Amino acid sequence: MPYKTILVHVDESERSNFRIRVAAEIAKADEAHLTGTAVTGVSRFIYQDGNISANDPNLSIHLNFLRERAEKAVANFNQQAQALGVNSYESMIANDEAGGGVGLQARYSDLVVIGQTNRDEPSPSVLPDFPEYLIMNSGRPILIIPYVGDFTTVAKRPLIAWDASRESTRAITDAIPLLRRADMVNVAIFNPKAVPDSHGEQPGADIALYLARHGIKVEVGVHKTSTDIGNALLSLSHDQDNDLLVMGGYGHSRFREMIMGGVTRTILQSMTLPVLMSH
Repeated sequence: MPYKTILVHVDESERSNFRIRVAAEIAKADEAHLTGTAVTGVSRFIYQDGNISANDPNLSIHLNFLRERAEKAVANFNQQAQALGVNSYESMIANDEAGGGVGLQARYSDLVVIGQTNRDEPSPSVLPDFPEYLIMNSGRPILIIPYVGDFTTVAKRPLIAWDASRESTRAITDAIPLLRRADMVNVAIFNPKAVPDSHGEQPGADIALYLARHGIKVEVGVHKTSTDIGNALLSLSHDQDNDLLVMGGYGHSRFREMIMGGVTRTILQSMTLPVLMSH
């Protein structure tokens, strides 16, 4: 089933236009509706304890600044969506911080496109753990665009990180609309003997058959590594000229604190290509 509603987070960062372009190309390919959402960055819960008043002049100045940033972001989105030829699109401003605002809209979307956190370009409206929060809480596949690099294609030659887990199963299923349009999909399995009961006698055979039944062209590679699997995946994607990494997002949340698995954490910090994650 193709994506029919795609959500992209827009702001005034340098990479916002690139995210919009990626989301627009996917929307056009699937004839999907595209929503561009900007956030003010102020939690909707800020006034609940009664200690902060919207009538405070200093607070009012800051809120107006944040609102103006969001308005510029959605105006730019509308201009870009029209120029890129998206047939169905809309924009909105969420009066909330990014996790809450985009996370709520994500529940009415098939795919969410956001940016990797760039700690050298801090945002007044987006907390650094924004990607982690959406992965763990949105219930939707999250396509994360690196803050550096120019990609002429996305999902023409994807790489799937397969470990037979629930998370990676979910990620593959969520990525099928992209995988079906790929020229070739590489499936990477690292150290399968570590979990032989999951992979069976011929690691990768079952997932390759599953994908083939969806009309997806697949090549399976079995690899051994004694180093960090996250870095091994990034190295492999470079060697194979992959333009998308599909993988499960591992971890759990404790209130606002995101406790991510080692591979997930490495990829989120060091990604060199777009990454689709599902939890």
